Amino acid sequence: MSSSTWRTPETFPALAADAVHVWRIALTISDAELNRRARVLTFEELARAARFHFERDRHRWMATRATVRALLARYTGVPADSLRFHLGPHGKPSLEAPNGTGLEFNVSHSGELALCAVSRGRAVGVDVEAIRPEFATLSMARRFFAPAEVSSLESIPRSEQTQAFFACWSRKEAYMKARGTGIALGLDRFEVSLLPGRPASLLATHDEPDAVKRWTLMALAAGDGYAGALVTDGPARLECWHWTFAATPP
Repeated sequence: MSSSTWRTPETFPALAADAVHVWRIALTISDAELNRRARVLTFEELARAARFHFERDRHRWMATRATVRALLARYTGVPADSLRFHLGPHGKPSLEAPNGTGLEFNVSHSGELALCAVSRGRAVGVDVEAIRPEFATLSMARRFFAPAEVSSLESIPRSEQTQAFFACWSRKEAYMKARGTGIALGLDRFEVSLLPGRPASLLATHDEPDAVKRWTLMALAAGDGYAGALVTDGPARLECWHWTFAATPP
């Protein structure tokens, strides 16, 4: 399943129990806009941002974190600067006591783009990858992918391998993030589809026998030069939105 329809809402959309919202967030913003958004960041988040070596990376991380706070504030009704996060055993963030909403979320950013997935009562994982041809080599695939994925990648023309590589990579990242395992799961211990023109799907796992039936994998057409994927616990209705709202909710 895939989506390429990103809508700009006139009012903030309601999140139904059977839906997952994915927000597309542009990170190319002015310093003035970044400073405005950053007002909702905590002291600890500002300290973390200060540790980035490159200003570009600091800028993108702050823009992502501040916008995610603004988004979650809209869903919970809690002021953006009052939201508190908890990190799971493998680093997956969640909201602390999110006002009884059962809200789940996941975030990814790469290049000048971020994606934030939000749901109620179901685990989600999202990933976006800026496509870098120099990274998408067969040697990298053999190092990290499952043998069947490597064989699939080798079977297609070289002109299609870079896109397929990042389709595979983003789908694998989204699955690990949905499960909350991070890289500890092992990229080669499960298989996803990657062939051009084929639906996005989880094909096999080594440690969760019912995973293929349980988890739903969707490709996201995040934008030119990007690959994206979403994984949800069970089937869900996908709604894709552009973020255009002010950083601080009314």
